[in-house]
Amino acid sequence: MRTTLIPVIAGLTATTLALAASVHLKPPNRNPTFADNVLILNAAGAIAGLGNGDVVVGLTAQADVKSTCTNQGGNVAPGQNPAPLTVTGAQIIPEDELKNGTTPFNVSTQAPVTPIAGAPGCPNPTWTESIDDLAFTSGVITVEQPAGVLVLTVSCKFSPPTGNGAVPATSVSCTVS
Repeated sequence: MRTTLIPVIAGLTATTLALAASVHLKPPNRNPTFADNVLILNAAGAIAGLGNGDVVVGLTAQADVKSTCTNQGGNVAPGQNPAPLTVTGAQIIPEDELKNGTTPFNVSTQAPVTPIAGAPGCPNPTWTESIDDLAFTSGVITVEQPAGVLVLTVSCKFSPPTGNGAVPATSVSCTVS
């Protein structure tokens, strides 16, 4: 009896791993949708081909910063051009929310810390920088199942950089790996 159970268990494990190896956006090769919410980027879509276990969907986005610098006297210097900024976020989807290896996702980045005292993008360290807007230039969605095991990466470029609101699908170019 033990001899027959071991191959069955091994077969089930191989099947679960095979399912996880075919993780893809649903329908296949469809880009997620994006929205620029001033300081936050949101990505939504659906993932198929998942196996068993919780799913972690991560979002890392690069953005050009629009900011205002203010000195101690309250004088404002608009139009400062600090270095691009990276923001991240994650969504955990419990295993019991998966339906036939499929789940929708809706993940957002966290807003950057603002204002920034001693900001490097301002005329000197006594000024304060307020981040007013982020124009996103790229976003990377990662899917892990279980946590720590990367099963899908979707790298997207936005051309032109995003403006506030829904990002037009014609402005998004994604590659899947």
